[in-house]
Amino acid sequence: MNEKELTLKALDLRKVVVDMIMKSGGGHIGGDFSVMETLVTLYFDQMNISPENKDDLNRDYFIMSKGHSVESYYAVLADKGFFDTKELVDTFSQFGSKFIGHPNNEIDGIEMNSGSLGHGLPVSVGIALACKKDNRPSRVYTVMGDGELAEGSVWEGFMAAGHYKLDNLCAVVDRNHLQISGSTEDVMTHENLKAQVRSFGWNVIEANGNSIKAMHDAFEAAKTVKDKPTCIIANTIKGFGGGEVMENKASWHHHVPNQEEYQQIIDAINARREAVISE
Repeated sequence: MNEKELTLKALDLRKVVVDMIMKSGGGHIGGDFSVMETLVTLYFDQMNISPENKDDLNRDYFIMSKGHSVESYYAVLADKGFFDTKELVDTFSQFGSKFIGHPNNEIDGIEMNSGSLGHGLPVSVGIALACKKDNRPSRVYTVMGDGELAEGSVWEGFMAAGHYKLDNLCAVVDRNHLQISGSTEDVMTHENLKAQVRSFGWNVIEANGNSIKAMHDAFEAAKTVKDKPTCIIANTIKGFGGGEVMENKASWHHHVPNQEEYQQIIDAINARREAVISE
């Protein structure tokens, strides 16, 4: 798929996310929207992963460490063909549903339960190290939130990955500068994030995380790096694509839209869609 097609897909999948959250009455819509281009680029442009090869040891691996953004993750997996989108929207977070509010590894396509923050990177380090030892071609990806970086286990993962020179590992930080309690810089500053991660022996790339092209270029560049893992700092806007009602607002970390807000979000997505089509 080309850049325009992937950009439109990311916008369309935002509508799936909004419908899931409206029907279930819960979810983390702000982070869902900020991370969507990263997930779409990975699953439809970068990773060797599909329903057909989900059990192949030589596939690529993905861990959604910021598991509270599961709505986007589920929407992408459904669109990739791992399960049915209608079933997802109709049953998400309903009693007895397998589509619970954080990633559930009883669902096809999901490697591990996540959402207890700080675990995705260390687990990804283990997977990448095992792939190296077995001489497998697999690449390993994980997506973290910037608020998640306050967890000490993240930095143990950075240290271990650098030590073992895991150039088959790529970590993405969804750097939207907001978390549940406000600005990340007020809660736990990361103003020197690039230098901090680089000091652990990592290659670091900064990119516009809300641009398919920028994320494609960053992932491609990561593949060329030898003897170092790569961290992509994906600079994003929380709620990106949802318009003024929700963009860059910490209160939308887990806000459920009312009907008026829902329509404003859909209108904003449609307007952005038309702009992309007319380019």
